[in-house]
Amino acid sequence: MAAESRITSRVPLFDGMNKIPGGLMLIPLILGSIVGTFFPAFLDLGNFTSALFRDSALPLIGILIFATGMQITLKTSGPVLATTGTILLTKSLIPAGLVVLLGQFTGLDGILGVSILALIVTMDNSNGGLWLAFTGRYGDARDRGAYMASAINDGPFFSMLFLGAAGLADIPYTLLLAAVIPLLLGVIVGNLDERWTEIMRPIPNIVIPFFAFALGTGINLGNVVSGGLSGLLVGAIATLITGTLAYFGYRWILRRGKQSGIGIASATTAGNAIATPAIIAAADPAFEPYMEVATAQVASAVLVSAVLAPLLAAWVLKRQGGMAELDAEAEPVHAGE
Repeated sequence: MAAESRITSRVPLFDGMNKIPGGLMLIPLILGSIVGTFFPAFLDLGNFTSALFRDSALPLIGILIFATGMQITLKTSGPVLATTGTILLTKSLIPAGLVVLLGQFTGLDGILGVSILALIVTMDNSNGGLWLAFTGRYGDARDRGAYMASAINDGPFFSMLFLGAAGLADIPYTLLLAAVIPLLLGVIVGNLDERWTEIMRPIPNIVIPFFAFALGTGINLGNVVSGGLSGLLVGAIATLITGTLAYFGYRWILRRGKQSGIGIASATTAGNAIATPAIIAAADPAFEPYMEVATAQVASAVLVSAVLAPLLAAWVLKRQGGMAELDAEAEPVHAGE
């Protein structure tokens, strides 16, 4: 740690990206779209240049899902699992169910220029890093341990599962299995060897900028402008809907009382959800016409939810006296090691 603290940057590129919510993915995505729109010949040079900057998205996402699985430990206790299950129910399962129900009436086109693809990807996952940051300040061991929910709903699996089960997507179950195998293998390896888990922990910071750039090369900037603006509205609506569900999950299922506002902090869209429209479109070509705009809308939703959800959660906690209650507790609740 001491060596890391002495590292200086002539130009703080990494720290600068991290100052923007989702910036580690958003900025390379935008750069990739600029290159893909205005300098496509660069991407056609071939060899390592094309392999890394244009064709690397899916392999790198697979590594990220594997590394995510390695962070899921089986050494958890009942309260942590109960909180995890409640967040999965209110932030992923119910919202995804509502989206596919809407899709039965509207088809893949969705509503008001927002496709079913963009809606489900925005709604059914959450930003684990923001959750840990918020619960590290306002929550306790039960809340911090529920980071597992973000690890489970990370990636394309829930979106593919619900779209396929509802008949909105023709996705072979072998592809659903293929999407979850890296996660399951990561869980197995991570629980067998904690050393590997530690080695793989930096993987997100390593691979996200590269696969984000590769995804960006396939996005037309005209669609980013139109889709990005509507994505701000999508992110705000998704935050309010899923935040409300998570709040009532904390209040009615977990019986957290004045501390129920903590649940609202889960109402975010993960940065790597930007990759999910491309994964689903690769599995079912029927989604290809929606992929570019959906990716732009999800990117905007990542940004607005990262700002809105923690602010809303803190406001509800303060208004209902939850912050004072947390401060008054002599010791945090230890849910297990």
